[in-house]
Amino acid sequence: MAQEKRTTYRPVGRIRDLQGQVLTLVCDGEYRPPLRELLFAEKDATVRLEAYAYENDRILRCLLLGNNRLISRGDRILSTGQEITVPIGRGVLGRAMDLFGNPEDGKGAIEAQSWRSIHGKGTTSTFDQRTERTLIETGIKAIDFFTPMQAGGKLLLVGGAGVGKTVLMTEMLQGLLKQHQGTSIFAGIGERTREGHELWEWLEKHGYLERVVMVLGNIHRNAAMRFRTAWSATALAEYFRDEEQQDVLFFVDNVYRFLQAGSELSTLASEIPSEFGYQPTLQSEISAFESRLKSTASNTVTSVQTMYLPADELSDPSVAVTVPHVDSVVILNRHIAQQGRLPAVDYTRSRSALLNERIIGKEHYGAVTEAVDILHKHERLTRIVAIVGEDELSSDNRTIYDRGQKILNYLTQPFYTAEVQTGRKGEFVPRTTTIRDIRQILDGKHDNTPANALLYIGGLDTMH
Repeated sequence: MAQEKRTTYRPVGRIRDLQGQVLTLVCDGEYRPPLRELLFAEKDATVRLEAYAYENDRILRCLLLGNNRLISRGDRILSTGQEITVPIGRGVLGRAMDLFGNPEDGKGAIEAQSWRSIHGKGTTSTFDQRTERTLIETGIKAIDFFTPMQAGGKLLLVGGAGVGKTVLMTEMLQGLLKQHQGTSIFAGIGERTREGHELWEWLEKHGYLERVVMVLGNIHRNAAMRFRTAWSATALAEYFRDEEQQDVLFFVDNVYRFLQAGSELSTLASEIPSEFGYQPTLQSEISAFESRLKSTASNTVTSVQTMYLPADELSDPSVAVTVPHVDSVVILNRHIAQQGRLPAVDYTRSRSALLNERIIGKEHYGAVTEAVDILHKHERLTRIVAIVGEDELSSDNRTIYDRGQKILNYLTQPFYTAEVQTGRKGEFVPRTTTIRDIRQILDGKHDNTPANALLYIGGLDTMH
């Protein structure tokens, strides 16, 4: 719940040593702060720490949430008596802040109605959640057709460096904000400062900024600050969902950087790593994060998350522990991006739990089932064509190959967020239009249309 900041401080101990962002204290008094309590250096209150783990009754390891050059061995540490808090209230709208609520936008102090612990209280019952499924449109053909979204659902964009995760998420943000009347929260974890600045300018230019809160823990921040940025953002989502009674859009760029920061801290704290070098608490950390982004009986939290794919390896444990928490997974493929087809979605490996006839309707379900079958066959035929050429295919296989190529080309799309780079005007394509157009391709109504004519168009009715 919301709380006011306290001003009573208790002595804890003195600094013994520092390894990276993990600081060791020797407790020299009677007080032992509980884990997650916020501490600070007596000589410089800007040096903040969080109680992380006890080695024994007197030795306490803490996360350093600031500059390690401002402290030295023997410095005295005090306790605030509370957890890290973030400002809440309507005053945070239109602002960019760090995990403590310090402004990152140069607009002065953030007006706080009150303060809330970033760790939340877990007051929402697991069974007190909305069960009805309402589809929402992103306007992106590839997403709405193969990996649809629902209000209160989660969609994960997975891909390596440079395949278009952030661009695709920004385009989805643009499409969703047009329809969304509640609050939107953007958590930038471990990404470049430039990307946050560009998103800020884009939101301001299009008039969306006053409904958005940005919580930033960019790549230049230390691991402890990047790690806790996720908790600050979820605390704001819980506030607007529960106390303002609003539907919330929650964007995360990038979930992998959140888990990576936890891994760095685990190593510095001398914890025994799990397989592949990740922290032993990997699964519990992502579960704690994702479980807070849930909808209640009255309000939804709809989430779009990106995840960097280390070495383009889909079997990486960070992906394996995150996927079970989301409804739809969009796999972005480097090979497809290099072919010039954007968004570079791998349709044969992406999946959605919403591809159910009762949820998406008979027409959509029939079209997507046939399209997936065609694309699987097209993928196999592509390898054959690369060796012997298309002319060696049988008549039936040539038809399958041609229709598969047309579906792939049709699913490319000009983006609003890439207009400056591509010179193409962005297109928002309704889901019904995408279903109708792909059904026409599957039924052979465009067999005489050159496949290249379907590249980077909106609906087929806009084709020149």
